[in-house]
Amino acid sequence: MEMIKAVPAAGVRERFAAAAQAHTQSMYRAARSILDSDADAEDAVSEALLRAWQSFGRLKNDAALRAWLLKITVNCAKEQRRKGARVTYTDDLEPLAGSAEDRRYDGLWDAVLALPEDQRTAVVLFYYEDMTLSQIAAVLGVARERSSPG
Repeated sequence: MEMIKAVPAAGVRERFAAAAQAHTQSMYRAARSILDSDADAEDAVSEALLRAWQSFGRLKNDAALRAWLLKITVNCAKEQRRKGARVTYTDDLEPLAGSAEDRRYDGLWDAVLALPEDQRTAVVLFYYEDMTLSQIAAVLGVARERSSPG
């Protein structure tokens, strides 16, 4: 027997649409900090929005909405990376001049993208999304290390 999901009330749809519109750019930046292409990041955001919509009724605290959406996005991006995102064959690329060490960064975003993935995502969430270290730890699913003075 096929189960039919109840259609959410109009107010729920409007709240979700407003949340998606308000946070899509942040979600994209988080996904792009993990994935190597714009298209892969867009796919991860689309999947995250679908999953968020499916679970939106279970969200208890609207204050946690942004962090919740970013956590879903990070998980989708990591899952996509594990599955093997888009493949670029090096035979199809034009030869690059110089080595990786010789590369100049024309902008801050290029420098951020050159960081290792775990650092890159944390930097994006901290500097671009103004999240606290505790919020970042929760989104990334890691324990926040505390250092003692001295």
